[in-house]
Amino acid sequence: MTTYERRQSLLDILRKHTGLGVQELATALDVSEGTVRNDLNALELQGLLTRVHGGAVLHQQEQFQNNTFIKRYQQNAAAKLAIAREAAALVSDDASILLDASSTAYYFAQALSKHQRLRVMTNGFEAARALSQNTTNTVILIGGIVNNGSSSVTGLLSEHIIEEMHVQKAFLSCSGFSLEHGMTEVHLAEAQLKRKVIESSQELFALVDSSKFGKEDLTSFARTERISRLFTDQHLSSDWPERLRQAGIEFTICEEDAAPVK
Repeated sequence: MTTYERRQSLLDILRKHTGLGVQELATALDVSEGTVRNDLNALELQGLLTRVHGGAVLHQQEQFQNNTFIKRYQQNAAAKLAIAREAAALVSDDASILLDASSTAYYFAQALSKHQRLRVMTNGFEAARALSQNTTNTVILIGGIVNNGSSSVTGLLSEHIIEEMHVQKAFLSCSGFSLEHGMTEVHLAEAQLKRKVIESSQELFALVDSSKFGKEDLTSFARTERISRLFTDQHLSSDWPERLRQAGIEFTICEEDAAPVK
């Protein structure tokens, strides 16, 4: 049984028997209690459950505001989690950061749960909700037109607000990435907002899972030379690391439960 299969089995058991503790889960899965604890910690970072004394409480999908975000959240979940963990290491307490409304940004927000006194700007409802649970953080949900289908806010008001901001690090995802056009976006309003974000940020960190590579969507918002570091996952095709090196792009290939390849 792979790690992924074991964790899916663990979730299935918790759906049927909500009161089971670590010892009972270990017995049911025929693994050590340490393995169960590691699995529960990983699943908590994915936002699927909350650790409690002796066990865990399973989250329900109703925690999200719309079905579109749920689908994006579930796609390539392990890759997004690995990317989020590695990228979160770049953020120190008291940092000023900006996130977009992507599902990867939500995983990133979850990975920042132990950080303190962050100043966060985002146009994503879900990332804002996750980060605001830590009362030491200051979270600014950028105002504008609500896009229910993507759980985001965009428009001229959002852009004007961002123009007045100066942040240390921007963490952005995209719907497509190529060496020729950099980070691309299928939604024009999202792309325009991200351009403004980049203009107001000292550094841009790209959170791009391997499914986005080689794909070009409607409009470009960040050329490759603007990217400070790109984070992707271990399923990236074998030709891409050398192509990234030749293009002068710093990158990290993030592996689940393993050290990153740089």
